[in-house]
Amino acid sequence: MSFPDKAARQVCWDARDQFWACLDTHGEDATPCKHLRQLYEKGCPSSWVKHFDRKRSYLKFKDKIQNEGLEVAAEPAPVAPAPLLSAPPAPSRRHRVYRELVPP
Repeated sequence: MSFPDKAARQVCWDARDQFWACLDTHGEDATPCKHLRQLYEKGCPSSWVKHFDRKRSYLKFKDKIQNEGLEVAAEPAPVAPAPLLSAPPAPSRRHRVYRELVPP
């Protein structure tokens, strides 16, 4: 795949902007914007379409968080206590060997 020249990039960006404007106007109902989506997919490399779609999704999520805030649960979920061990864990072999080699 070769990189699009300046004119091809401009065609892609214009198609993307028109499609996004249509989505903004119609509130994410893509049926009236179907023709613009086809022009957008035809005018842009498929990897760019995927990138731009993810970018739009991220920008909408970011806008929602900034304007509405993040919904936080009223109370945190209770945490079960850890089970008690009947005996302390045995020291690792490294520590035992070290104690045997190094006098106190």
